[in-house]
Amino acid sequence: MTTAPGQAPVAPPVPRHPLDPDPVRSTKARAVFALGLMAVLTGLFVGGVVPATLALHLSRQARREAYASGGFLTGAAWLRRGERLAWAGLVLVAVSVVAAVVIGVVRLAEAPYGQDFAPHMD
Repeated sequence: MTTAPGQAPVAPPVPRHPLDPDPVRSTKARAVFALGLMAVLTGLFVGGVVPATLALHLSRQARREAYASGGFLTGAAWLRRGERLAWAGLVLVAVSVVAAVVIGVVRLAEAPYGQDFAPHMD
């Protein structure tokens, strides 16, 4: 059955089996998003490593569970957003660590080397 000559055929909806569960959002997807948000917010203070790694680990588990559920677990958009936020948090941590190392090296290079004697001493 088609609706117009240029459109794709419309398939009738497939009836659901009465014992099929209702599609629900994965609770892990919400947790991944929250942990990713915390990773971004605390990323510059190096505290973002912990929530970011937890978010990435939890997102892997949530993806496996969603695949095994056969489409009855939703929340893939929340998972994607949470993963992106977690990776952004890790990038912020890396930037802050690199900046701290560069500042430390520059300050170490500016410090006097060895003992500093008075100008009239040999």
